[in-house]
Amino acid sequence: MTVSLPELQAMKHDGRKIVGVVAWDYQMARIVDRAGVDLVSVGDTVGVNLWGQPNPLEITMDQLLVVCQAVRRGVRRALLSCDFPFGPLQEGPQEAVRAAIRLVKEGGVDVVKLDGAADHLDAVTAVHKAGIPVFAQFGITPQTALRYGVTYSATPGPGSEVPPEMRDELVAEAEALEAAGASLLNFTNSGPVVGPAVTGAVSIPVLGGHGGGPWLDGRIRMATAAIGYAATGLDDPPETYANVARISHDAITAYADDVRAGRQIRGGR
Repeated sequence: MTVSLPELQAMKHDGRKIVGVVAWDYQMARIVDRAGVDLVSVGDTVGVNLWGQPNPLEITMDQLLVVCQAVRRGVRRALLSCDFPFGPLQEGPQEAVRAAIRLVKEGGVDVVKLDGAADHLDAVTAVHKAGIPVFAQFGITPQTALRYGVTYSATPGPGSEVPPEMRDELVAEAEALEAAGASLLNFTNSGPVVGPAVTGAVSIPVLGGHGGGPWLDGRIRMATAAIGYAATGLDDPPETYANVARISHDAITAYADDVRAGRQIRGGR
């Protein structure tokens, strides 16, 4: 049975937490789908986290479509979302609709995710009216920190959370996004004060990745972060559910030892 937006809505109503994961390849998509997550999101940070691009704004629509197609092949049960690359949303409602249609037709996604959506309510409405569900992101990000007059921190913690005095402003943004037609919200750096206020103010599910917590309707996290896939884990063991970087390093080292010693490799012929 596949997950639907009405089912996520019912989960919020019933107080059941929604599980979201960011995935970027077919194999990981299959794994997280079998694990029973509710939402799989193709994030635009694939360029930085997997391909080594220095800037998340470099990712293109064509690159994201390739990733979407791979993840779509692996996801059978969960709802599938994909980020817009930087550009179409900022160019206006017409370009946003064109981009959303491409992601649905060519990428096979169920939902499109619009980062910094609170600054582009007209585009949210246009995509919604085109019949494409919107996963609207708002909160403190590198792109919005200056507007909020706060300092963005890449490390979750008290310094990266939305200040309590911004509660009314963020609640108003969430309500405006819902009124514009968003089906889901991604509240970045919500914090334990503003997060519950926003979650209770809207009828649509509110998820959080960076800087989120159990006060939201659910969480979304990069699969690579959850399993400790980054090479930095070799020198600085991550506080995650696994350290796949270390496991991978040790496995490749053992493989290399077998080859150099003239032994048959495991699983090889």
